[in-house]
Amino acid sequence: MNRLLSLAILAAALVVRPAAAQTRRTVFGVQLWPEAQAEVALDGSDYLLISARGQQNTDNNGYANPNRFLGFDQRRISVGYEHFLSEHWSIGGTLPYIGFGKTYVLLPEVLLRHRSPVGPLTFGQRLSLEHLFPGQTGAKGSTYARLRADLEKAFAVGSTVALRPRLSYEAATHLRAFSADDNPDAEERTIQFTSLRAEMGVRLSPAFDFTPWFAYQTQYSFGLAQTDALGNITIPGGRVNSVAPVLGLDLRYTFLNGKDAATRQQLPTQH
Repeated sequence: MNRLLSLAILAAALVVRPAAAQTRRTVFGVQLWPEAQAEVALDGSDYLLISARGQQNTDNNGYANPNRFLGFDQRRISVGYEHFLSEHWSIGGTLPYIGFGKTYVLLPEVLLRHRSPVGPLTFGQRLSLEHLFPGQTGAKGSTYARLRADLEKAFAVGSTVALRPRLSYEAATHLRAFSADDNPDAEERTIQFTSLRAEMGVRLSPAFDFTPWFAYQTQYSFGLAQTDALGNITIPGGRVNSVAPVLGLDLRYTFLNGKDAATRQQLPTQH
């Protein structure tokens, strides 16, 4: 039942799309997302996570961008904790700090996760609520709900190396009920964001693993009409799909604290 509900919601996110003739599609350059993670093993499969990620938009390469720091257009530092209620259910939260340009946002999140076997695969569902607190003076916050579903399989290669191929799909929507300050008359798409991600986790030892991945991310919005110098409309207003391919590499080191790595349920690097 849980799997059917998640698949139905994600299918609706894919189906509720306008005809191509009514939608403008913009494709941006590849984004690079390297991330370093430190995971601290706690009792059971619980964990504390500290991560740091950089985002470089290759469209900006070749320009003197004063807002870049350490070569990144955006920087993200996050702490998180997750508690396993049972073999299949867990709850947790994260607190990311995201800096870009001369401002920042805080994006606290609470999550509920369910994982269960589907034949030889593991099927995962992750439902979360997050609220954006902008650092810019006068800016208004927003609340979003995210649902992610994924399929994965882990298997050993030799005596020490393990592989974890995985495919995930995520959709996000704005919850106006939690954002009283937002303009109720503003046009907004039902789904504001989707991401289809494919990855290959590689565990080299009980304490170290890395995951190269590729994602196809889309922002859904309404664009304003564009005019020429005489005021004639050159591009009509309407729905806009902004696509960004992303290449990422997650590096994770696990501090086991005497825990047995073989008995822990360690999640993929896309926690």
